[in-house]
Amino acid sequence: MAIAKQVQERLLPQRLPTIPTLDCAGICVQARSVDGDYYDLLEDGNSRVAILVSDIAGKGIAASLLMANLQATLRSQWTSAADHPEGMLAFVNRMLSENTEPNAYATLFYAEYDTKSGRLRYANCGHLPGLLLHSGEVEKLQANNTVVGLFDRWQCTIADTAMQNGDTLVLYTDGVTEAFADSGEEFGEARLLNTLHKDGDLSARRLAEAIVEQVASFGGDEQHDDITVVVARRRG
Repeated sequence: MAIAKQVQERLLPQRLPTIPTLDCAGICVQARSVDGDYYDLLEDGNSRVAILVSDIAGKGIAASLLMANLQATLRSQWTSAADHPEGMLAFVNRMLSENTEPNAYATLFYAEYDTKSGRLRYANCGHLPGLLLHSGEVEKLQANNTVVGLFDRWQCTIADTAMQNGDTLVLYTDGVTEAFADSGEEFGEARLLNTLHKDGDLSARRLAEAIVEQVASFGGDEQHDDITVVVARRRG
């Protein structure tokens, strides 16, 4: 288990790229067992930025290996997929389906941001809804695809929206909303939304920290799942 934990730590970004028009932060607080949360932020040096969060099914070494496969495939393919992100994600699905156990899969929220126009294209593959905060209102970016890696035949739909100056995208895993207190009560989406409304003006780093702190203070003595939060705010 210690080896799996080290693998997960190495796969998570050690430092996020500096993007003038995007204030970004990511936090992953690992549980005692390795539960397979993964996030990344990629940029091509031009105007494309990929923001993604994934939750790997399973635990331990198996989850770490699937995470490594997912990371390697995404990083190797995304720079050449500017015009067709749906094709890249279909390729990711095929690679996972062909090279992992039959019941192995991952949820994935993939967002692609254009630093010049503010355009945000995204594919939510069986993941929790992304939350786009705009002028105090929250737009939920719901799932529009099934999970990756489980099915051989898989089609991807890309949705399209825009980020205005000051808009904030929040991605997270179920370790946030499904954290539960000693009483058995779940943290839930409503508490997450309350935190966004209360602390939405904070920097990306402080907002991510505020969410994690709220979950930690609510939860019981033992953390049962990875807690991952990624925040990206358009600026300038």
